[in-house]
Amino acid sequence: MAADVSIIIVNWNAQHLLPRCLDAVHREMLASGLSCETIIVDNDSSDGSVALVRREYPWVQVIETGTNGGMAAGNNAGMLAAEGRNLLLLNSDAFLQPGSLNAMVAAIEESADIGMVSPQLLNDDGSVQRSVRGFPTLWRIATEFLYLRKLAPRTRLFNAYYCGSFAHDHSTDVEWVMGACMMVGRDAIDQVGLMNEAYFMYAEEVDWQYRMHEAGLRVRFDPAAEVVHLGGGSSSRSWGTMYPRQVSSIVRFLATCRGHAVARRAQLLISVSMRLRALLYAAGSLVPLHGRAGRWQRSRAFASAGAAVRGIDLEDAAQTSIPDWPVKHQPAPASIDR
Repeated sequence: MAADVSIIIVNWNAQHLLPRCLDAVHREMLASGLSCETIIVDNDSSDGSVALVRREYPWVQVIETGTNGGMAAGNNAGMLAAEGRNLLLLNSDAFLQPGSLNAMVAAIEESADIGMVSPQLLNDDGSVQRSVRGFPTLWRIATEFLYLRKLAPRTRLFNAYYCGSFAHDHSTDVEWVMGACMMVGRDAIDQVGLMNEAYFMYAEEVDWQYRMHEAGLRVRFDPAAEVVHLGGGSSSRSWGTMYPRQVSSIVRFLATCRGHAVARRAQLLISVSMRLRALLYAAGSLVPLHGRAGRWQRSRAFASAGAAVRGIDLEDAAQTSIPDWPVKHQPAPASIDR
């Protein structure tokens, strides 16, 4: 009998986070009554993560990729090994809260056209972490990178990218959600395939959820499930080098899903805005006030992002790299007490 849920965690040098993550997973697995398997995909960590998991968490299946191919490739490796009817992609810095597994399974099995369910993300202090987003468009990119959203952050007109008017207090269909915790039905992956491995990190979940919408599947936000998310668990310590990759991923998404003409205009818009940001932060770093080192780091990151975006080959960016997904027959789900 296949598991109800396969929990997949991609790890890269996050040994400091794994105990809290896996302890929360174990508690929730036992409390839920669901049959679950847990898979750690290690992207060539050097901090002793694999040894820790094998020593302290023998119930976890470990897959060592031997290379850091990024989040999409890591998640794909886990999904290809998974046997569950539903697959939960969980970041190493995300911690399941009581009742979250049952709530997500109930939500995703409510209707055959629900492809993905995302929980309410919470900050470590229990406050709401705004996790619902709108798909990138030229206008939405302009409101973000030119800081236009600051003019009216709670309106759809100026902040549709971050869904500034969205109330995170009710279950509803959305465009896309942050990828810290996503439950996906196996049938949905049968329709849209695995993640696009051309994305190393950032926007791989945007591309995936866009393809779900294109296939007629719904992405559901359900605050009945709660997950604490720290944010940037593996990347926060190298923000200056990761930010250019994040910005470039937006252009790759547009080239892949919206076409070269849109991507070309976005490339110019982002490049100009990154130059302006770099100049502003460089000027600010000259002022002898607290935080000038941080401003200088941001200046360099913005300059690097501008250069990275200007140098993107749109033909190459539009290439997809989606591994084959073996369609497996899954038994009908057991009834869930709702």
